[in-house]
Amino acid sequence: MESDGIYLRYYVGHVGQFGHESLEFEFRPDGLLRYSNNTRYRREGRINKQVYVSKAVLNELKRIVQLSEVMKENDSHWPYPDRQGRQELEIVLGKEHISFSTTKIGTVSELDRTE
Repeated sequence: MESDGIYLRYYVGHVGQFGHESLEFEFRPDGLLRYSNNTRYRREGRINKQVYVSKAVLNELKRIVQLSEVMKENDSHWPYPDRQGRQELEIVLGKEHISFSTTKIGTVSELDRTE
């Protein structure tokens, strides 16, 4: 990976009434954006899509990540993944790497109860 590139992956999933359901997207440094949605709701299966985004999109993504200061965060006080599900966020920005994992948080009130 180039030293000024960005990699970002987000995953959210749970096992429920319709089996394992998940949504995942990934931006790669070469501009490849991958999207995957796995659901059995209405008997649908996994939906996978890929598209290449421009350098301008990657630069904007990098700007948003830098502005958010998420690279300075720490998930040590976040709730652990549980039977409700899990969320994962992984970012590589230049030579910095973070990887967060927490339970599925669906509402602002649930978020307010975390540190």
